[in-house]
Amino acid sequence: MSQRNTLVRTLHDLGAAAWFGGTLMGAIGLNGAAGTVSDENERAAVASAGWGRWAPFNAVAIGAHVVGGAGLLLANRDRALHQEGTRGNTAVKLVLTVAAVGLTAWSGVLGATVGKAGKVPAKGSVTPSGATPPDVAQAMKQLQFVQFAIPAVAGAIIVLGAQQGEQQKPEEQVKGRLGRLGRSH
Repeated sequence: MSQRNTLVRTLHDLGAAAWFGGTLMGAIGLNGAAGTVSDENERAAVASAGWGRWAPFNAVAIGAHVVGGAGLLLANRDRALHQEGTRGNTAVKLVLTVAAVGLTAWSGVLGATVGKAGKVPAKGSVTPSGATPPDVAQAMKQLQFVQFAIPAVAGAIIVLGAQQGEQQKPEEQVKGRLGRLGRSH
């Protein structure tokens, strides 16, 4: 018999959605808009200010996702261990979550480097110009990749969560347990 896990599922799903949506909007909307600021010395500073405002909310979203994920794993531990396909999905999702947390932390370190520099000349919020200080230019170049890697990985986590939801259907549980049972003999 299934039990309801509405609170932890909500934390898990809304946390992942905010993490994905916030970082994607920041990469496209905030960084894109900052790149249109007429004073090239303000572009990176404007983007850094926006990311600084988002960071506490992003931390809460990530925390909610992790707490919700741990709660779901605890509630579904038997199924995760015994239903064919669920263990692999859970392992991949866990690895991707750790990777996304790492990418987000690295993005924060890089963003702090750009933010501490203050008003520096740049073509865009993550696009240095020839006059951008070398350490800031290096951080910006890395942010060009990281800004899209985070929502890509967070999106994959959401897809795996949807797959796990499908695996909870009664017919999928029966099929998965029988498949695992058949392979163990």
